[in-house]
Amino acid sequence: MRRTVPQAPAAGARGMLRAMQSRVLIVDDDAELVKLLGIVLSRKGFATKAVRSGADALTALAAENFDVMLTDVQMPGMDGIALCERAVAAHPALAVIVLTAFGSMDTAVAAIRAGAYDFVTKPVDNTVIALAVERAARHRALKDEVRRLQVMNPGADAATVPGLLGSSPSMRSVFDLLSRVADTESTVLLTGESGTGKELAARAIHTLSRRVQGPFVAVNCAAVPAQLLESELFGHKRGAFTDARSDRKGLFQQADGGTLFFDEVGEIPVELQPKLLRALQERMVRPVGGEGEVSVNVRVLAATNRDLETAIEEHRFREDLYYRLNVINVPLPPLRSRGADVLVLAQQFIDGFAARAGRKVKGLTPEAASRLMDYAWPGNVRELQNAMERAVALARYEQVTVDDLPEKVRQYRRSHVLVASDDPRELVPMEEVERRYILRVLEAVGGNKTLAADTLGLDRKTLYRKLERYAQGGS
Repeated sequence: MRRTVPQAPAAGARGMLRAMQSRVLIVDDDAELVKLLGIVLSRKGFATKAVRSGADALTALAAENFDVMLTDVQMPGMDGIALCERAVAAHPALAVIVLTAFGSMDTAVAAIRAGAYDFVTKPVDNTVIALAVERAARHRALKDEVRRLQVMNPGADAATVPGLLGSSPSMRSVFDLLSRVADTESTVLLTGESGTGKELAARAIHTLSRRVQGPFVAVNCAAVPAQLLESELFGHKRGAFTDARSDRKGLFQQADGGTLFFDEVGEIPVELQPKLLRALQERMVRPVGGEGEVSVNVRVLAATNRDLETAIEEHRFREDLYYRLNVINVPLPPLRSRGADVLVLAQQFIDGFAARAGRKVKGLTPEAASRLMDYAWPGNVRELQNAMERAVALARYEQVTVDDLPEKVRQYRRSHVLVASDDPRELVPMEEVERRYILRVLEAVGGNKTLAADTLGLDRKTLYRKLERYAQGGS
């Protein structure tokens, strides 16, 4: 019988674990078992050291850093339970796994009370022991990361641009690109799923640019009714339409000398796109109902979570406008691909919401951190922010626990296989496996066919043909 332990690490957590090369101390007086355990764990990438007694283990722990200790219970002199208690008292971050005889429930309970992270029954199964050590090492890594986040100055240990935070390789690439494009006058198209921080990136470009003293004007193209969008962008003259009781400057003129940001630019009506293209090319706008054009000096940034190349093929977006907007493309990565940035951002949100609400919530428990790392975050940073606001409001202790997280985060289980049954009646042809996987990838990238094709290693035309076949009921 084994205590329930957290689920296997997600890709981002595994990467963090491998980078650390966790160290394991093996404590057992059985030389053959020690040798076997050393081989099994070394093959999994762990650095191991073996000692023969509890006293030697305490000496080793005092002299060196270990992430996990794997100890037998029955040993001459100090037994494994006493060793566990003393080791955890001296090294609170150490994750201890106790090897206990099959069916010895009393021993297992004693081990947990002594501070053990987990216990494994004998005879030892190589796969089980390797998985238990991997989970324990990950628990230790998360515990260290949570402790570090609680004391760090946000941004001191992470690459940043104004308003954005992260230290993952994908975000460092974004920061580098934003810094390089900020001081140019080129049009920038920010792409990525909803909630990845595209407007924050646009504001960062403005803040780092020579236009920082000018206005930053943002418009959500999906939020303005199509019949009003032209007037909103270009302004209007008195009497141009029924409610036009006076002249009004449009957003292009309001942003003069600064930056104009088009959010959800893919939602601009097709009939308005030629006029927008002319404004970008000529730096001139004609107000609705006006006879002359007005010169404007603005830098245009745009963002979309739609696949504009597909929209071009479907005649919903002009190709010439796309290339005018997409002079420089800055893709914002989804949160699920940013590894431990999830914890960095979560800590920042916790600090902010706790201060605002006057609550003494300081961080995350390792178990809560583990759930955040495992979750796929389809709503990206915006969803994480919402989850942390909820957690701070509900927290009963100084740390956010698993119970404080939204149910879908608590209950989430990452699927690693396409076929999980040994029943031949439930197995499917390879074509069906491919169909399911392609549709799953398409769902994961928010319907972006270009990104899905890149992820799948297909050219877009091949992907389109397959999707058309699926739509017609083929496989």
